[in-house]
Amino acid sequence: MSIASDKLESIRKQVQVHLDNAERSEMSPARERELCDRIGRRLQAENAVIVAHYYTAPAIQALAEATGGCVSDSLEMARFGHDHPATTLVVAGVRFMGETAKILTPDKRVLMPTLEATCSLDLGCPIEEFSAFCDAHPDREVVVYANTSAAVKARADWVVTSSIALDVAEHLAAQGKKIIWAPDRHLGDYVRSQTGADILMWDGACIVHEEFKARGIADLRRVYPDAAVLVHPESPAAVLELADRVGSTTQIIRAAQELPNPRFIVATDQGIFYKLQQQAPGKEFIIAPTAGNGATCRSCANCPWMAMNELQALDQVFERDDNEVFVDPAIGRQAMVPLRRMLDFAANLNKGVIGNA
Repeated sequence: MSIASDKLESIRKQVQVHLDNAERSEMSPARERELCDRIGRRLQAENAVIVAHYYTAPAIQALAEATGGCVSDSLEMARFGHDHPATTLVVAGVRFMGETAKILTPDKRVLMPTLEATCSLDLGCPIEEFSAFCDAHPDREVVVYANTSAAVKARADWVVTSSIALDVAEHLAAQGKKIIWAPDRHLGDYVRSQTGADILMWDGACIVHEEFKARGIADLRRVYPDAAVLVHPESPAAVLELADRVGSTTQIIRAAQELPNPRFIVATDQGIFYKLQQQAPGKEFIIAPTAGNGATCRSCANCPWMAMNELQALDQVFERDDNEVFVDPAIGRQAMVPLRRMLDFAANLNKGVIGNA
């Protein structure tokens, strides 16, 4: 089943409409401090905490840290929110992250700067089509990436993040189980190549990672021969082949700390540079190119939906009545099953109870 080409084109058109209509203005440092101070006071008054993704703007990440919140990947965001005593979670990310937080903490209020912030992987895997796809292959274990709706998670046997995808696939392959993988075909291809698992792929992709260009990265390596290439596995296979390290956002940050190289070419959303520069000071980070010759931007590696998480929107997050995340309780309970399976698997993996096949 192939849905990526036409759906991605439709999604790109939606994104372009958003970008054309968006009003972006430079904010003065004084105005930024004013908003941050006001948001911080309101967080305290509402017993709320910000959980922000690595791909949000530096100002959002800095505010989350300064107010006792979390900046991390999608799974750790949800875990942090679950464990934190705050009764309200303000999720600065995209909608599936807000849904995951609500699934793990159904008793808490979950707000987002805007519910319009979504994800091309989520949009490219509608529950009706995906459920029919799964029904047509009942002999396969259904493994879905975290970048999916609550309804798709509820249809799955496993939910995985990019940091644990290989381990889960190896575990299932060792048991002789065949897999349906959704929605990211590039991550699925990478997992299949590394584990040898029998994988039937759903055909989706991330509009940001899909655009990284292998030729452009190879050109950059010639200019910077001492640079290591760090690549997120949602990128195309030709890009992965050039990588010195392939990994999740957290694993990319760790690689920048561990590898001795003075500079890095990074193929993921450039929002991660805030944390890279914080965790690996003194090193240089270069965003991998997404555009070929003649393009209007050398690298457009910014998720437009992540960009919707602005300070102005955070300043209004408690005033609006259209930005609370709700998940149908029945769907939430069912989605919790594969999420809990992943969390338990990760805990056992860290304890050494489960080995790598």
